[in-house]
Amino acid sequence: MTEIFENIKKLYEFEQPCEELSPYIEFFSETSLAATQSHVASEEFTVKLFPSYTPTIWINLGSPYFLKNGNDWKSVDQQTDVLVLRNEIIERRNLPTDNIFTIKFFPGAIEALFGISQAQIGSQILQAAELIPYATLQKLKNLSDFKDRIKLLEDFFLAKLYQKNKVGHYYSHVQKAIALFADSGLANKNSELAQQLALTDKSLYRYFTQTVGASPKTYMAMLRARTALTAYIADTPNFNPYLYGYYDRSHFYKDVYNFTGQRLGRRLN
Repeated sequence: MTEIFENIKKLYEFEQPCEELSPYIEFFSETSLAATQSHVASEEFTVKLFPSYTPTIWINLGSPYFLKNGNDWKSVDQQTDVLVLRNEIIERRNLPTDNIFTIKFFPGAIEALFGISQAQIGSQILQAAELIPYATLQKLKNLSDFKDRIKLLEDFFLAKLYQKNKVGHYYSHVQKAIALFADSGLANKNSELAQQLALTDKSLYRYFTQTVGASPKTYMAMLRARTALTAYIADTPNFNPYLYGYYDRSHFYKDVYNFTGQRLGRRLN
C-alpha cells in the first residue's frame, strides 16, 4: 500500500496529542488488527511512505518486519523500536500480525523537546531508546490499551517540555516559515519568507539545515508536492495546479515524479 495514492490510514487508530504537545507531535497511532485483517488479503504486505522530514518513532507491539530506508532492507525484530527521519522514500514490509505504535513529530520538534537536531539522523535507522528510555518503552508495551499508552508518553514528553522551558530559537523560525509558505498558497520563494521573518537568506538556510536536516528549498518543494498530490488524488477532475504554486500541469507532473519516483499517468492507469 502506498500513502497518498491509497488510504493507508484505514489500517490504524489515530489520536491527537494534548494541547501542550500539539506544536511538537502530529499524532499518535496504532495498528488496528481488525482493520488490517479486513483490508489486507495477502500474507505479506508493504506500506510505502514518501519523504516528509517528520521524525517518526515506530514501537513494535507485534511481529518482526522488514524496513527499507533508502536502498537496503533491514530486519526489525519484536524487541526493536526505531526512529527514522523520513527524509527519503521508506517502506515497511509487514505480516498480517503487524502491530506498530507510531509517534509522528513535526519537523524540528525533537530538538525542541530533546535538544537533538534531526539533521543528525539523516538516512539512519536509529534505536528509539536514544530518545525514550528503554524502561519506558517496555512499560508501554506491557499496557493493554491504546489510550493508556498515549497517556504514558504524554507524561514523558511533558516532563521533557517543562525541562526545556522555552522553544528553541531555530525551531520557532522554522515553524513560522512553514506556516507562511502554506498561507502563501505554497508559492512564496525562500527570499520572500526570509524577508517576512526579518531574516537573511543565509540565516533561514542555516535554521532549516540544522533543525530539519534539509534546506528550505528542499523542504518546501517536498511540502508542496505532498500537499498538491494529495489534493490531486482526492479530486483529480477538479484539480488546479495553480492553487499550489505551480506554473502549469507540466510543472506539477515533474514535481510529483521528483517526489515519488512515479509518473502520474503510469501510476493511475
